[in-house]
Amino acid sequence: MPGKPAPPRAAGRPRPRRPGGHLTGRAAILALVLCAIALTLAYPVREYIAQRQEIAQLRNQERLVRRQVQQLAEHKRRLADENYIKQEARRRLHYCMPEEKCFVVLDGGTEGDRPQQAGPPRRPPWYETLWRSVQTADSP
Repeated sequence: MPGKPAPPRAAGRPRPRRPGGHLTGRAAILALVLCAIALTLAYPVREYIAQRQEIAQLRNQERLVRRQVQQLAEHKRRLADENYIKQEARRRLHYCMPEEKCFVVLDGGTEGDRPQQAGPPRRPPWYETLWRSVQTADSP
């Protein structure tokens, strides 16, 4: 029957939803606001993380420097001891006290005990190579 009007809706009745799941205007604005907030917070969060890493690195560096200061303080304390100074003079400088007789052993041991030369074999100087090539060319 053409021309029949639709029945009026009650005020409390919800509207029927449209099929197809289209994005509403409110959802688009909400998504846009959430993206704006995420982009606004991205740089400060990245800087915060970088600063935390730098703080951790500086704390490690401080710990190493404190350990080094303790070692240097211990070394300074030992250098104040006269016996330690004498011991170091004997060990490092081969110093002998006036009433002592000191000997230095120069023997390096047997051939098997000596370290072998490291690295590739040495080439002769260029002039020796040139002279050998002249001699080789001269011989029949």
